[in-house]
Amino acid sequence: MKHALITSAATLLLAALTLGACKTSSTATVTNKQSLTKNIKKMKIYDFTVKDKKQNDVSLEQFKGQVLLVVNTASRCGFTPQYEALEAMYERLHERGLEILDFPCNQFGQQAPGSDEEIAQFCQLNYGTKFPQFTKADVNGENEMPLYTWLKAQKGFAGFDEGNKLTPLLNDMLAKADPDFASKPDIKWNFTKFLIDRKGNVVARFEPTHDMEDVERQVEALL
Repeated sequence: MKHALITSAATLLLAALTLGACKTSSTATVTNKQSLTKNIKKMKIYDFTVKDKKQNDVSLEQFKGQVLLVVNTASRCGFTPQYEALEAMYERLHERGLEILDFPCNQFGQQAPGSDEEIAQFCQLNYGTKFPQFTKADVNGENEMPLYTWLKAQKGFAGFDEGNKLTPLLNDMLAKADPDFASKPDIKWNFTKFLIDRKGNVVARFEPTHDMEDVERQVEALL
């Protein structure tokens, strides 16, 4: 199964490269982005409001005091099977105070093309997901969610995990689109995760190449 995941991910990543899909992170006006980051850098995650699948406002203050794992997802990605590990983690740790916040995003290889309803049905039918899933949104660029502007200001990109077989492929693909990609805090691909402690602090950022067992260990250490 692990080999199949690697093969599938490699195929999808190569397809994205061929289509130029990794250029989907549009560059916002530098002044506006810097201004926004400056204004929100000291905020807590509870200060943000997001949209649910029905476009209703959801204040993240309702998750105050819980350990949060925020993840941008896609239903047609080589990393999509991580939903299985996320749901298993949720079932084991939710009663102890874990909440997983799922934000589908179509910016990476157009791998989340469906509607909010279609994506939710896919996740529930294939992985039995029960954690909150919000409306599809941008995590990079001019139209990115303010929540993600804040998350990236707290924890930038520190590189893909060296032990993962997809790391060379990801590095090569992203470097061809932007030789300076590694120095920027932008989200690089689907299933990037941010870990937030019970006080609302971002304590870790996990790239999609990070071992899910280690993600769970670090989550559990905060509970």
